[in-house]
Amino acid sequence: MKKIGTNLALAIALSGGVFLGMAAIGVSQPDSKVALAPPVTHSPSDLSLAFREVSERVLPAVVSISTESRPREMAGNMGGQQLNPQQEEMFRRFFGDDERFQDMFRNPQQTPRRQMGSGSGFIVHPDGVILTNSHVVEGADRVTVRLSDGREVEAKSWNFDPRSDVAVVRIETSEELPFVSLGESDGMQIGDWVLALGNPLNVGTTVTAGIVSATGRAPGINEREDYIQTDAAINPGNSGGPLVNLHGEVIGINTAISTRSGGYDGIGFAIPSNMVRWVADQLIEDGHVKRSYLGVQLQMLTSDLRSHLGLSVGEGALISEVFPETPAANAGLKPGDIIVEFAGQKIADRDSLVEIVEQSQPGQEYSVKVIREGKRQRLDVRLEEMPGDYTAALKRGMRQRPGAEAAPETSEVSKLGLEIVELDSDLASQLNLEGNVSGVLVKSVKSGSPAEESGLRAGDIIQRVGQKEVDSIDEFASAIDGLSVSDGILLHIKRDRGSAFVLLKSAD
Repeated sequence: MKKIGTNLALAIALSGGVFLGMAAIGVSQPDSKVALAPPVTHSPSDLSLAFREVSERVLPAVVSISTESRPREMAGNMGGQQLNPQQEEMFRRFFGDDERFQDMFRNPQQTPRRQMGSGSGFIVHPDGVILTNSHVVEGADRVTVRLSDGREVEAKSWNFDPRSDVAVVRIETSEELPFVSLGESDGMQIGDWVLALGNPLNVGTTVTAGIVSATGRAPGINEREDYIQTDAAINPGNSGGPLVNLHGEVIGINTAISTRSGGYDGIGFAIPSNMVRWVADQLIEDGHVKRSYLGVQLQMLTSDLRSHLGLSVGEGALISEVFPETPAANAGLKPGDIIVEFAGQKIADRDSLVEIVEQSQPGQEYSVKVIREGKRQRLDVRLEEMPGDYTAALKRGMRQRPGAEAAPETSEVSKLGLEIVELDSDLASQLNLEGNVSGVLVKSVKSGSPAEESGLRAGDIIQRVGQKEVDSIDEFASAIDGLSVSDGILLHIKRDRGSAFVLLKSAD
């Protein structure tokens, strides 16, 4: 699975200004001034005419987006160390199939260069409000928008939500701009005709046609997914472009493709417009998205689990873990509970529960019906706003929000010659770690350092310094404070399925 923007910006703090002057503008307004195209066709020529009219209406509002970001040292180049195949595979699981890191694996001595990226977007307000994908503008310190008439305008501000992969970009011009309206994605059905617009492979704005192949797809690309699947040809660079119906309304943002070749293989995914509208309106008004949360980990219900638990298809969300000091814990929810109803709404699966909870009002109390040990019971839960660092994507967004100064996620311990990163539940899941594993992850080891000489390598999890447990960068730094490498520092590490003690000691 591949996100289709060619954005090469890394996760760094943005230097752009804060998002200002947007409180009165929402993507739900204003209504389009252009009459809608007729949706019904009676012959091939009618369909061709419909495609033509929709293209003429929407194309002026489609833009190309280019980004620049500051150079940053890559993971594979830490300390000039060449990664072995096992380490390389670990970083692929951690960072994904990102060409930037693949390049650094192949060229460990390469000096990081300024990163350039590109994608697509579309104007939803004549004052210059543009929607695109979060991954198009994340990490950028400069965003430039190319309008359909060829003009290039530097963005005044941009804000984004990595959890949903939606972003809002703001530009200023002396005149009103052509725009398109968001339609109702819930009304789209399998077989409906759609057009995908954008700037694939940087060849220029392009229109392709196809149908809605499926709805409600969740292929594991982002944290929040409910994609519209289409067979309209989508390629890298189409990220952020609109997917429109035959009324000329945007019913999705093109965001990813399933591909083995890197290009169009017949399966594309778009974020539904109803999700886009909810996220974008908040980004415009507040600069961030306010969500409610329960504080649980939900497990996908397989057919075997459903059969064993006596659940029918399309019923219930299984709680596998309840995090302490969260709304779920305060309400008395327990691992093994199956939530079948929330606030009077039937819960079909974990995705439907997440959507309902996130869009509920924080601070309000809601009724929850669960199945516990085969019996149904009712609980009341008071939701809270989801913390800004609750998930990996939200943490990334905090670090990259324009004007934000966030603490770095990693810390290089120079006297040991290693770099560590905090091990949260999302990263543990990505690394396929079993059980409740704690500690800090070794991200890189400097060549010739005490860490390398002791046998430490990327992918090791440091769980103790001496007898002190360490579960964060701060705890690790505190534990080694005052210790001498010449005397030796005892570490307890986890590697693969085993554990061992390692003595870090300088050869001098």
